[in-house]
Amino acid sequence: MKRRSSWAMLAVLSLVLLPGAACAAATAGLVAPGIPAFAVQNTGGGQTYTLTIQLLALMTAITLLPAALLMMTAFTRIVIVLAILRQAIGAGQAPPNQVIVGLALFLTLFVMSPVIDKIRVDAVNPYMAGAIDTTTALERGVGPLKTFMLEQTRESDIAAFERIAGGKGYDSPKDVPLTVLAPAFMTSELKTAFQIGFLLFIPFVIIDLVVASVLMSMGMMMLSPVLISLPFKIMLFVLVDGWTLVMGSLAASFYR
Repeated sequence: MKRRSSWAMLAVLSLVLLPGAACAAATAGLVAPGIPAFAVQNTGGGQTYTLTIQLLALMTAITLLPAALLMMTAFTRIVIVLAILRQAIGAGQAPPNQVIVGLALFLTLFVMSPVIDKIRVDAVNPYMAGAIDTTTALERGVGPLKTFMLEQTRESDIAAFERIAGGKGYDSPKDVPLTVLAPAFMTSELKTAFQIGFLLFIPFVIIDLVVASVLMSMGMMMLSPVLISLPFKIMLFVLVDGWTLVMGSLAASFYR
């Protein structure tokens, strides 16, 4: 229940703070130019309603918010490893894509719960209580997420994207902007996911090789080795409690 409320708090932070910026601008008297949206005509005249550029940009940002949250959390590594594991077992579409994505989402929630709790305590609660303004809440909310990303990102990846951006280095890791950190984090997550996937593939490949060698020695070359090895791979994975081992190892890989 605590982790579920923490996940909800992260969504509240994202959806509350963005409109807060628009309200703050309106309060300060910063009126953005409007785009005519629709007009209402009646006997006494007409009224034209407009859509401000600021509100339009806000609505566009909200549509991109789920993708940004998925790409800046543990979701990428988890879903790739689970997909590679399914491929290594060779059971076709079992488990199906919906189950893989669902497992990845809930495991992401489990891994990110400390970060979400810190965002809730440092940014969401003070902002909802009116103790801090929007800018301060945004800075406090991004801080824990940025710290998590820095812990999972290789320095070589940060240096590569910093070099591409034409920068000259940073005094400390906290000075790395999100425009550089986000692609570096994604690159590191892809590398780590494929490294874990490689290790998961090895025992299943060994089973395939053993089965293929036995069938060839028996002269049964027309029989597909996959047909024989699949039950053994499933039995081995179940006997060693493979799902628990994979899930536990994935969660532990973020806080080693």
